[in-house]
Amino acid sequence: MSHDYEVVASEDIYTGRIISLRKDTVAMPGGGTSDREVVHHPGAVGVVALDDQDRVVMVRQYRHAIGEHLWELPAGLRDVDGEPPVDSARRELAEETQLAAEKWSLLVSQHPSPGFCDELIQLYLAEGLSEVARPDGFVVEHEELDMTVERVPLAEAVQWVFDGKVRNALAVIGLLAAAQVRATSPRLRPLDAG
Repeated sequence: MSHDYEVVASEDIYTGRIISLRKDTVAMPGGGTSDREVVHHPGAVGVVALDDQDRVVMVRQYRHAIGEHLWELPAGLRDVDGEPPVDSARRELAEETQLAAEKWSLLVSQHPSPGFCDELIQLYLAEGLSEVARPDGFVVEHEELDMTVERVPLAEAVQWVFDGKVRNALAVIGLLAAAQVRATSPRLRPLDAG
């Protein structure tokens, strides 16, 4: 039998530039309540950009929370109001790598930490790459000043996952999903699917 997890009280704890935190008091099955801390996140997109030689575009950038440089996929926040996710992905690809893609497919949608965070990440496969200028008004700053961009054969990038060289969850999922697409040609969802 299903139980409705009704929020009986909610308190805002913190609101920052990217995330906010609230405490919900939730009615539990069998009676009683329990407090749940919930991080609200605007969501993000990631791009597995493959060139005509089946090389994936990887970026290496500093991540302050762990104090390390990580190999990642081009990615970014869904921080433009009303912007469709695939357009966010197009923008991030151009901003970080100065590339555009002819063909876009939705690989996977995933909640990286649903136990406490509502973030949804949508990962796209981008093919038919061409060089473009960065979008008007975009300024390379902060960690992106130190970012490097490399093209790595997809099979090698997948091996990096198993070697522990790629540890960013978005990149791990994206690389393994792209390799599966290459191996088995599954039916992918429409670009506007959630």
